[in-house]
Amino acid sequence: MIDLSAARAETPGCLDRVFLDSAGSSLPTTRVLETVVGHLRREAEVGGYRAAAEREAELAAVPESVGRLLGCDPDLVALTDSATRAWDLFVTALPWSAGDRVLVCGTEYASNAIALLQRARLDGCVVEIVPNDDRGLVDLAALEAVLDERVRLVSLVHVPTNSGQVAPVREVVELAHRAGALVLLDACQSVGQLAVDVEELGVDALSATGRKWLRAPRGTGFLHVRREVLEALEPASADLRGASWTGSHDYELAPGARRFELWEYDVAARLGLKVAVDQLLDLGVADVEAAVRSRADDLRRGLDDLERVTVRDVGPDLSGIVSFTVDGLRAEEVRDRLADQRVTVTVSGAASTRLDMAERGLEAVVRASPHYFVSPGDVQRAVEAVAGLA
Repeated sequence: MIDLSAARAETPGCLDRVFLDSAGSSLPTTRVLETVVGHLRREAEVGGYRAAAEREAELAAVPESVGRLLGCDPDLVALTDSATRAWDLFVTALPWSAGDRVLVCGTEYASNAIALLQRARLDGCVVEIVPNDDRGLVDLAALEAVLDERVRLVSLVHVPTNSGQVAPVREVVELAHRAGALVLLDACQSVGQLAVDVEELGVDALSATGRKWLRAPRGTGFLHVRREVLEALEPASADLRGASWTGSHDYELAPGARRFELWEYDVAARLGLKVAVDQLLDLGVADVEAAVRSRADDLRRGLDDLERVTVRDVGPDLSGIVSFTVDGLRAEEVRDRLADQRVTVTVSGAASTRLDMAERGLEAVVRASPHYFVSPGDVQRAVEAVAGLA
């Protein structure tokens, strides 16, 4: 059970407003903030190299913390500056051939789609769309029907940016692996709010960010790659962190996922990432997930009772993202008018999840994402604020 008073005391930003944007960029704890600012001050005192050397043990332990969170060995974790970077690193390391097929699902994220379409343009692979079923989830029967030996990759979003639905990951993985295809999971919106175990899910690779539900600094992310897949991959761009210059005309890739890492990174932010992950582990991932789902369920019920308000989440399993629209008001107007009442939400537009939004005839939705530090009273205040608009 999470101590809500302690969680809120460690999150000053939530005390004078209702903060419902952890799916965008969450509020860091005071410990994360002090870690980042403290290291920047130390860099100003002794220089970046010496300041980093003083924290060498902590920096080396970051993959261990992330590995504990994901249920994998630390050498299978590459630290990056964002989820998009992590996702692109895996996709560009695959040996593409003309005619290779890539399957994307109906809730695909824009950055992922653009990267795959670029591979199609440059390498000659073919990007195909698997439709959703009548519940708004990837249609497993349709997926099974189009899988064959030419499918190299299935791209799946765990929780989309515009809805609280949770994808049936294990079912997709079983179908894809039966046909010899790899599964890349975009866990940008799931890690930190849901329990994510890569062994249980069986995915071949996973990308995630620090700034959202993990409550870590911006400019942090990570990539997990399954060991059986990893050894055959060569990053599109390696440096002296990901490889060693072994001879005048030769180099050797680093072992494990470190081959995907670059030498230069934001040391302060990475230290903050470790603190954020360790704090989540100390709280208990299961307890955090229960709190997030409870707050989101309460918010959906409250909004669903309002006239002129439509909750837009679809699917049988819903997470901490709550999407809705208000009749007669643009999503941006709802966001701005709620901000005037110190309720922080954001907008998810059609450009981010074009396939899903077009299918449902939506231009934009208001996105609210309550984390475990949001109180029941905050949820009620948010519902009342939306009621005033409607």
